[in-house]
Amino acid sequence: MDVIQFFKERASQVQEPIVLPEGSDKRIIEAAAMIIEEKLAKPIILGDIDEIKRLATELKVSLNGAKLIDPKNAADKAELVEIFYKIRQHKGISKDEAAELLSDPLYYGTMLVHTNRAAGMVAGSINATGDVLRPAFQIVKTKPGISVVSGAFVMVTPKTEFGDEGVLFFADCAVNPAPNAEELSQIALSTAHTAETLLGMDPKVAMLSFSSKGSAQHANVDKVRKATELAQKCAPNLKIDGELQADAALVAAVSKRKAPNSQVAGNANVLVFPDLEAGNIGYKLVQRFADVDAIGPILQGLAKPINDLSRGCSVEDVVNLVAITSVQAQGLN
Repeated sequence: MDVIQFFKERASQVQEPIVLPEGSDKRIIEAAAMIIEEKLAKPIILGDIDEIKRLATELKVSLNGAKLIDPKNAADKAELVEIFYKIRQHKGISKDEAAELLSDPLYYGTMLVHTNRAAGMVAGSINATGDVLRPAFQIVKTKPGISVVSGAFVMVTPKTEFGDEGVLFFADCAVNPAPNAEELSQIALSTAHTAETLLGMDPKVAMLSFSSKGSAQHANVDKVRKATELAQKCAPNLKIDGELQADAALVAAVSKRKAPNSQVAGNANVLVFPDLEAGNIGYKLVQRFADVDAIGPILQGLAKPINDLSRGCSVEDVVNLVAITSVQAQGLN
């Protein structure tokens, strides 16, 4: 399955307005031009408008079809400042401080998403993850019932016997170093929702551990068991099981020995790792050793889609993440 092409086709059907707040980055300008050309979204590019136009001229690309906004003197800034002030006044912020923060493209862009002037935002090409997520936590916040934001990867392997014809979701591989049982359960629920809304999958969630169904005893195993129970209570119709070792989750012959009564074991298409170390190491080993495509991270758990780029991202990475963000936004409608 060409997952990226699938995302692009779905994005082009709607062409959501997506904020790109880093208009001083050449990669963003070049990506915006490609997004317009491929009709994937309607870019809203933030920054100094003269600089944005200069970069477009230098790159010999057209931004016709994009909206260019300088947050420092945007026409709707006063209105957004008032809304932002009401959101944050309980933290002691003044209106002057609110106005100053909304001169920052990351804050202004997040407010565009919050007020439905944009469907989502993609940032991080020149900003650290913490700087991208801070306004998201303050303004957009997390979905009801979810307290943690996590990062999922779509893993695409030519070995179609795994997952859904070779497509699996791995999480959390990007955000939470040491989730507790409740947080781990929420990561599982978020990833199942991501798999369902992005690719129309029927999620079969395996809560991974170094133990399968009591084969080992340890506090870390207990955490995974408790997380599984919490997720099952929150979503009784979700196919989710744990604790499972990776081979029991993925290989039918192994699952028959280690977890014979499981409706997930041997058929899992969503793998939830017990912590960030395991998730990050796991996805990178699979990506490099098995020549598997790793698409992401896709941030999940926020009330509206805001995604974080790597500062080493390519133009293609930006284009792809905009398409994914558009599809996430469609899943909220």
